[in-house]
Amino acid sequence: MDTKFTRRAFTTSALSAPLLIGTQAWAQADNAMLADIKTENVADPNVGTVKRNASNFKSKSWKPYFSNLRNGVVLVDTRSRALHYWSEDESVYRLFPTSVPESDDLTRLGRTSIIRKRIGPDWRPTANMLKRNPDWPTYIPPGPDNPLGTHALYLSWQYYRIHGTHDTRKIGRRSSSGCIGLFNEHISQLFDLAKVGTQVLLI
Repeated sequence: MDTKFTRRAFTTSALSAPLLIGTQAWAQADNAMLADIKTENVADPNVGTVKRNASNFKSKSWKPYFSNLRNGVVLVDTRSRALHYWSEDESVYRLFPTSVPESDDLTRLGRTSIIRKRIGPDWRPTANMLKRNPDWPTYIPPGPDNPLGTHALYLSWQYYRIHGTHDTRKIGRRSSSGCIGLFNEHISQLFDLAKVGTQVLLI
């Protein structure tokens, strides 16, 4: 979930397509993606200088992390700020840049699964979020002001989601209250690939 709520709607797409990874195409796709997101220090007039992910954005094998691919699997690497998806039959592998929790105390690691999928999610900040940010609204309906973007995948951990964002500046940064954020273009594609029951691991 995004930590700093903004009423501005950001419609600019930083990336027009995700990585569709086949073994032979990895090098070209990796270079193309890094050309778009690899900036170590980015000056933003609203938040100052921020650090984005970059150096470890690369493909992985699922085998060190999962015993099987039943229902497909999602691996979120919070250090490289990347989400990996493998289909059950291993014919599809996707790699997406993400936003991750802004601090270690907001970061939950371990195994969970997707228990619900929603297009056009609404959002209610938790009591703790409202305590930290008393100016936030208590409810945001679906739409361009919603911090969950266009799609959300709800995890078995309460309040944790993989979701989109209308604020594309957040991707590649430590900028959430616990959730994992993707570009709206990417979450819509992951939404179509993943199912209820897909295994998820955050490392």
